[in-house]
Amino acid sequence: MTEQLFRDDAYLRECAATVIAADERGITLDRTVFYPTGGGQPGDTGTIRLADGGEIAIVDTVKAPTPDGILHIPAPGSTLPAAGSAVVAAIDWERRHRHMRMHTCMHLVCAIVPGAVTGGQVGADRSRLDFDIPGEALDKAVLTEKLNALVAADHPVASTWITDAEMAERPELVRTMSVKPPSGQGRVRLLDIAGVDLQPCGGTHVQRTGEIGRVEIAKIENKGRQNRRVVIAFA
Repeated sequence: MTEQLFRDDAYLRECAATVIAADERGITLDRTVFYPTGGGQPGDTGTIRLADGGEIAIVDTVKAPTPDGILHIPAPGSTLPAAGSAVVAAIDWERRHRHMRMHTCMHLVCAIVPGAVTGGQVGADRSRLDFDIPGEALDKAVLTEKLNALVAADHPVASTWITDAEMAERPELVRTMSVKPPSGQGRVRLLDIAGVDLQPCGGTHVQRTGEIGRVEIAKIENKGRQNRRVVIAFA
């Protein structure tokens, strides 16, 4: 089990940790600030700094097969640290922060585009959301204007938790058809953009929508009779 510090504070850039194990699959720490790939958000990259001054470049972060386990994937050819070693885990903050801004922005897009989400991918420069929208025409300029109005309104963003049972009783909270809420551990994390959007999400986010900065709907594509792909980019 790895203590997931990013769940309580997405702004932590590094943390002291102890190596639990290290093998060809990756490095497991007792605690981490690294977000693992999931929910359409890429895993963090960064470094693991050793007590002797050495560094291991981390090129990806993924979930381990064990419950709450996280694997930090080292660059090929890295010398792995011994179990029990004291280290400092540090993320590439600029990349992570762009993911946070984009991920929160995607929730705003969900608030202005009708229909269920059928897929999505967070990116550092561009992101996409696919919507099931039968016969619905979407206008890039109109959506861009609405989106930036929500950004400029600087709505507060916060995480709350509900039980699995409460989640089961509120199916209207689920906007995604392709990804189920992260339930099964007793509680589900909700992202609440005050007065704008409320839905299950385990990703990392900014604290206010104003932090996102100006964005634009770069492209709208037809991906099937009812599927519309909306591409979001930083302006």
